[in-house]
Amino acid sequence: MSTVSYQVVEHDGGWAYTFDGVYSETFASHAAALAAAKRAAAEQRTPGETAEIEYETEKGKWKVERAAGDDRPSTKVID
Repeated sequence: MSTVSYQVVEHDGGWAYTFDGVYSETFASHAAALAAAKRAAAEQRTPGETAEIEYETEKGKWKVERAAGDDRPSTKVID
């Protein structure tokens, strides 16, 4: 199982959380950014519905896979 990490950082005159090089919206306080990161982490762990997904690979081929709704990563928030 993979682990998804959200990190709270100073950003654009305020605070944000980041994951995989992408920043959230900017929050006025550290506490607000931390709370948002914790919400995002909890949502990432929430199971969904199993579904068929279709996507194009880097080589231009289309693939169809079954995405299990209960295959969720573990999460952590780095403050």
